[in-house]
Amino acid sequence: MLKQKKFKRIGVLTSGGDAPGMNAAIRAVVRYGIDLGMEVVGIERGLRGLLDKNFVKLHLRSVSEIIQRGGTMLRSARCPEFRDLSVVRQAVQNLREAKIDGIITIGGDGTFGAAKDISLEGLPAIGIPGTIDNDLPYTDYALGFDTAVNTALDAINKIRDTMNSHDRVSIVEVMGRNCGDIALHAGIGGGAEVIVVPEVPITMDEICKKLEEGRLAGKSSGIIVLAEGAGKAEDYVSEIQKRTGIVIKPAVLGHIQRGGMPSNMDRLLAAQFGAHAVRLLAKGIGNRLVGIKDNKIIDVDITEGLKIKREFDMDLYNIASILAK
Repeated sequence: MLKQKKFKRIGVLTSGGDAPGMNAAIRAVVRYGIDLGMEVVGIERGLRGLLDKNFVKLHLRSVSEIIQRGGTMLRSARCPEFRDLSVVRQAVQNLREAKIDGIITIGGDGTFGAAKDISLEGLPAIGIPGTIDNDLPYTDYALGFDTAVNTALDAINKIRDTMNSHDRVSIVEVMGRNCGDIALHAGIGGGAEVIVVPEVPITMDEICKKLEEGRLAGKSSGIIVLAEGAGKAEDYVSEIQKRTGIVIKPAVLGHIQRGGMPSNMDRLLAAQFGAHAVRLLAKGIGNRLVGIKDNKIIDVDITEGLKIKREFDMDLYNIASILAK
């Protein structure tokens, strides 16, 4: 944990994939920072903005009417160049020239990796989790996850109406490359007959068996929720139809899950995360990741937080299998 004199000017950026709740977090950082007597500088276009010096001073009214908006007012961009230490040092130099004492980064593990490198170069950084995949092990929830689940659930509900009308099964592909949390949570909420996630191996035989058991139990339609990291919906369609004779329709939700108005939970977390991050910098504390654990706002060392291994909720997965009968 790094301590230094009280910060007078702080920066905030969003990086990587956008997530609902990022704007609410920016708003919290700006208004809480100003209330503590600090200037807040927005860094536009993520890590790329650090190199291009896309700095803009933010005021109370700069963040009016954004709490309900998805995406990010500061915009985002990928910046693979940050893997180069010389690029990190250039970014730190740009921040120091702008008299920015520390920064708050909102994003996922890639963003936090950059924040760690910036911290190691002597400029304190705080990370706020913002990723719909919910794949950051140190925190129970990241900004955007709850909204993305509800977006997926709304789509599943509507797709189920059509499947019921035509005695069909739909494979609904949701986001989640290495983490099946969206599929698991939306699948439970949507009463899915089968949930396929990258963390739990499942064979085509097992999927077909579940569908056939459902038919024998009187089900004429069904929903399979598939995390993208476990395969592509199109790849499952022909094989399941060939084995079972059931008509299968694929539905890939894609980027619709990343947009839209953040849920109240994501707005509440954004307020708490933003305020906690600012309080840390106001005390001269940096190199931390903010999160929530057991319903309490926490912060952990960046390096230690990134080392934590993620554990999939197998109990919840098993509950889903039982309830799907």
